[in-house]
Amino acid sequence: MANKAHVGSFAVRSAFIRGIEAQPVTVEVTCTSGLPHYEIVGMADATVMESRTRVQSAIAQTGFESPRMSITINLAPAEVRKTGTSFDLPIAVAILAASGQIPTKGLEGCLIVGELGLGGQVLSVRGGMAYALLAEQEGRCLVTAPEGLPSGLRCATGAIASLGRMRHGVSELPSVDGTARRRASAARGTDAAELDYRDVCDQEMAKRALVIAAAGRHGIMMVGPPGAGKTMLARRLPTILPRLDDDARMEAMLVHSVAGQPTDELEWGRPPFRAPHHTISSAGLIGGGRPVTPGEVSLAHRGVLFLDELPEFANNALQALRQPLEEHCVRVVRTEGAYVFPSDFMLVAAANPCPCGHLGDPGHPCTCAPAAVERYQSRMGGPLADRIDIHIDVARPASSKVIEGGRGIDVSDACGMGSAQMRDMVAAAREFAEARVRRHGGSEAPLASFEAAALTSFEGIASRLCMGGRSIARAARVARTIADIERHDLVTRDDIVEACSYRGRAHG
Repeated sequence: MANKAHVGSFAVRSAFIRGIEAQPVTVEVTCTSGLPHYEIVGMADATVMESRTRVQSAIAQTGFESPRMSITINLAPAEVRKTGTSFDLPIAVAILAASGQIPTKGLEGCLIVGELGLGGQVLSVRGGMAYALLAEQEGRCLVTAPEGLPSGLRCATGAIASLGRMRHGVSELPSVDGTARRRASAARGTDAAELDYRDVCDQEMAKRALVIAAAGRHGIMMVGPPGAGKTMLARRLPTILPRLDDDARMEAMLVHSVAGQPTDELEWGRPPFRAPHHTISSAGLIGGGRPVTPGEVSLAHRGVLFLDELPEFANNALQALRQPLEEHCVRVVRTEGAYVFPSDFMLVAAANPCPCGHLGDPGHPCTCAPAAVERYQSRMGGPLADRIDIHIDVARPASSKVIEGGRGIDVSDACGMGSAQMRDMVAAAREFAEARVRRHGGSEAPLASFEAAALTSFEGIASRLCMGGRSIARAARVARTIADIERHDLVTRDDIVEACSYRGRAHG
């Protein structure tokens, strides 16, 4: 059929990822008489230009005939630079439709994305959630690889594992029930073993601080000697956080999808937990690269970002955290425009008190010079520390209690609160806070719910600690969370004293 110089043209709808959004693109193909060659126009980068080889091989390997004609491929709008491998499948489909080798019925209502292997297999591309959202907005059927179809979507889907499946038209492609996939994923996730705070012995003060942090979504800094349990405490924080609601789950899945990260844990509502190594670059932490992709602060959106050994991180990377902590979003500006990534996360940081790690540890003398201690601690001080709501010292646990807990002897007494009890406390505090906000119509001033004695104590403490406006506001927020945990309509003096005790290290 293709050898009879079937002159024609056809256009299909596709898209590519820019930031965390799928940008629509119309793939136009024209087959005309002339020397056989492929030409792609429309500001395509090197990755898109390489699709010519993959498309030609896939067409030949799946039993179709490669048109011996002059083929021009236009990616509209032409003024926007295109990146990625998502155009392989739509280019191949448009060529086959223009050359009369496949039925065209139904193609006008599809959004087609996918990478092609040389043998014609359709491979998934990053950003499946973004493509699905675009297809839903445009009222189209998303056609892509089966593994590229996310769960829980309302748009129609068509799964295509090989280009050869297009021989009978797009209407013959099997659909995928995203809701059923989400239920299956949830069933698998429910059975998964979880970490538990029952494994952490003799750290009840730290657990109390983590409950406060989880209830109010506050940042927390833990400082203590090696082996005190800082990492164990941090890694169990997601176990006391509520499941993500549908909106938060979709937001987190979108960011992970465009970054090429798995979304299995997110599909059933588990908050994300990210723990990058301290050698990470500023672009890896905040976002950037070519093409621009989300960083760890965005991958932790709606979840937890854990920075272990905080003083070992590069200073420019740490200082770049200040804007995401304040604005809950990241703005990356490049010559081609600005990219905005969400970054509403809980920051959990851990550090040793000095280079050797034993400053203040009664069982191990510190061997660091005073100047070395000062330099080390200065890396985690300043503007970033001022933006972390809760600062706690984590002491080394008693050896006897650790051994008893490990042997299972009198575990409830040795290890204290477990994740289930802490999770109940967090949920009850959030419910109380929501009910309180509804009673006041959401217009309550920050310090209006303080008792007179609490305000008097707050003024004295703030003056002694030389607290600035940001510190005062953050201490007030922590005090309000403590009052919610204790189910106090008004913040009491005890609530504000406890809240200010968590600011002591930040102010020397």
